Amino acid sequence: MEWREAFEANLKKEGMELELSESDERGPYFVKIHAPWEVLVKYADMLKVKVPFMPSDFPSSRRSKVEWLLKPFRLPEHIMNPEPDCFTTTFDKERIDFFPIQDQDTFFPPSTRNRIVYHILSRCSYSNRDGSEKERKGIKQLLSNGTYTAAFPLHDCRYWLRDECSESERYSLYHHWARFLSFYKEQPLDLVRKYYGEKIGLYFAWLGFYTEMLVGAAVVGLICFLFGVFTYKNNIWSKEICDPTIGGSIVMCPLCDVNCTYWKLSSTCASSWQSHLFDNSATVFFAIFMGIWVTLFLEFWKRRQAQLGYEWDLVDFEEEQQLLQLRPEYEMKCKHRRRNPITQEMEPYMPITSKFARTCLSSATVLFWVALIIACIIGVIAYRLAAYAAFAKIMKDSPTSQLQFVGPLITPQLATSITASFLNFIIIMILNVVYERVAIWITDKEIPKTHMEYENRLTMKMFLFQFVNFYSACFYVAFFKGKFVGYPGHYTYMFGGWRKLRNEECAPGGCLMELTTQLVIIMVGKQLCGNIQEVLLPWLRNLWGRHKAHSPGSIYCRWEQDHDLQALSQLGLFYEYLEMVIQFGFITLFVASFPLAPLLALFNNIVEVRVDAWKFTTQLRRPVAAKAHSIGAWEEILNGVAVLSVVTNAFIVAFTSDMIPRLVYYYVYRPGDAPTMEGYIANSLSIFKISDFPPNDTSIRSEKPAWFKSSVTICRYRDYRYPPGHENQYSHSLQFWHILAAKLAFIIIMEHVVFIVKFFVAWMIPDIPEEVTARIKRERYHTQKKLHHYELEKLRLQLSEGSTPFHAPSPGDRSSLDPATLPLDVAEGETEGEVSVLPYDSTEEKETLATFL
Repeated sequence: MEWREAFEANLKKEGMELELSESDERGPYFVKIHAPWEVLVKYADMLKVKVPFMPSDFPSSRRSKVEWLLKPFRLPEHIMNPEPDCFTTTFDKERIDFFPIQDQDTFFPPSTRNRIVYHILSRCSYSNRDGSEKERKGIKQLLSNGTYTAAFPLHDCRYWLRDECSESERYSLYHHWARFLSFYKEQPLDLVRKYYGEKIGLYFAWLGFYTEMLVGAAVVGLICFLFGVFTYKNNIWSKEICDPTIGGSIVMCPLCDVNCTYWKLSSTCASSWQSHLFDNSATVFFAIFMGIWVTLFLEFWKRRQAQLGYEWDLVDFEEEQQLLQLRPEYEMKCKHRRRNPITQEMEPYMPITSKFARTCLSSATVLFWVALIIACIIGVIAYRLAAYAAFAKIMKDSPTSQLQFVGPLITPQLATSITASFLNFIIIMILNVVYERVAIWITDKEIPKTHMEYENRLTMKMFLFQFVNFYSACFYVAFFKGKFVGYPGHYTYMFGGWRKLRNEECAPGGCLMELTTQLVIIMVGKQLCGNIQEVLLPWLRNLWGRHKAHSPGSIYCRWEQDHDLQALSQLGLFYEYLEMVIQFGFITLFVASFPLAPLLALFNNIVEVRVDAWKFTTQLRRPVAAKAHSIGAWEEILNGVAVLSVVTNAFIVAFTSDMIPRLVYYYVYRPGDAPTMEGYIANSLSIFKISDFPPNDTSIRSEKPAWFKSSVTICRYRDYRYPPGHENQYSHSLQFWHILAAKLAFIIIMEHVVFIVKFFVAWMIPDIPEEVTARIKRERYHTQKKLHHYELEKLRLQLSEGSTPFHAPSPGDRSSLDPATLPLDVAEGETEGEVSVLPYDSTEEKETLATFL
């Protein structure tokens, strides 16, 4: 109570108006805070808020000739452009009559007003007045110690009902933006920015732009998939696998040491046809296309961000952020002070030794958690190795194998892949919950200086964790599974031979189909869980909160309604970005294995935009408006993922798919001169003599299938090795080294081609549109011109009020050149001399100087 009284008393000293109310006998007390005009003016000047000073005279962009086609997708003009297009400049309370203030209640937009109030709340002290204890300040500390239970700006109205006494922007956002039936409409980004602030506005701008760019990638991916469908019957190697005289006569070696037996190649007939849908000649084209698409996306987003930065007055915000937006926690915890070389004022700082120690603690904790994730992934891999043998035993005589259509699809490989994917997904979700708290704790210990620095550090930590968490299983299937297997009789074992967990092999069609399965389960599962969680959890919590808090018959005030809504958590917007960036990684890093990934992402994002809009508008308290000049560290993360995607897709095409071995066979090893792929399957399988199994090998003692006869003396396995009887039997053949050289050459060529095109495209597309550059220059010109005329008029009025006679000074005597003593006609340069009024550095708003010539 003492802290509360001191805090509220200090708020009143700052000029804030407070009103105390309570909901009912059992309900909480509410302190309603209002910032009067004088307080807004004071802090708008302190925070260097930009405000309009004249209408823009820059010609508007020309409308497209096909505007009539876009009309169904447009929103009403007053929704898309809630404020007139004006030139802006930094607010100065000393020149308040310079700005066209028609209405003090609407001159500062809602986002600016609640940002100013929160700035005051976050720095207001609540320590004892006698100074007997260390200084405590900030609403954040009062919330953490339970002095207050919540602090939030109010919504301006109910979202389903227009309020005639307010601007009703929430109602407009819900009616035109947050309803799913508006999914095909453009987003009212200016209204979102006006109501929620620039930071949230930038998120929805980025999400909308990303969704629009996905249309092209989805169309090309669908075409590549349809190419696989239409060339389905031309798949010679699948025909050979399904042919009873070819695939039906090839006996394959056991895939595990226990409970696995010999099997026929024709049993993988269905999976080989499926893999052709994704593993065909269009795969290479699509991988190269996506490497260029991601560059276009990032470059065009830079241009869009620059345009929004100008329109939303974010051009010079980064420097202001560093100087004016110090975190209150940094100011309180940093006891050392030093003089700022620029402002010459004393400011808090952290010694290098303390910073180094905190960085070491942070790095060690992050590495520990990354190692923990890797350990969990190794556990999942061990499960795969053990589960395959179990499924092979269970499904050997299972009734499911007799089903007409799905029977051939239900194999031990598929069962192992699906169950391991779901197990991995569950581990991902569990670790997410724990690591979120760890990441926040680590970042708090580092004590970042500014809000931007805090968010960037937290973002990098969380993304590093999520990157390993979500992508490690896909990396294993794409680049490790089936690569270190050995050969019959000399297999490679995980943890050594003592655990008898033999490394997994790929199916005869390669591991690409399994990578596709893994990708679909994690990607689609995460998106479905995310959307259900975003819709159901806030709605159920709000429903339960209203049921507990509101008694029938009592008045339900607007502040009580907002209090019963869910608060946007500290990582609320972070998780919105993270969800999309993880999806961006799936459709770029592994897109060569699943061309339909961009199409699934497009469908998800169309829903995601409206779900997020509905959640912010109807289910969440109004968040404190925050400014941001960009999407922050996410931009660097996207650039890193874009570069890595070129490498991963080149390796997927080379090592995970069968594209390169097929090309090498076609051009080098095919029999005869006929352009055909016949004989490829037999060529890609090596021969092993069953009698060469070591005596202690369990494969000899495994149960033989009914069709297995004593006349079967050899089995086949997927590799390129010399046959038994050769002088180098069971060692890699020359064809293996040819294929390996071709794979490495393909990786080098593809990477260089895509990187050259990427850099050329990035060089060709300027980051800032010419129109934005011209507008910035035009605005600065008008700012200097208007301030010049304003100061000249102000000086003229001052001189016209004076009555002191003017005496021309003698040459060299400048002591009497007091502008206040100059008569009006002299100031205008009409008699004895000429006065030139020069605004000194008007952009920094220094004093206006008058020089007499």
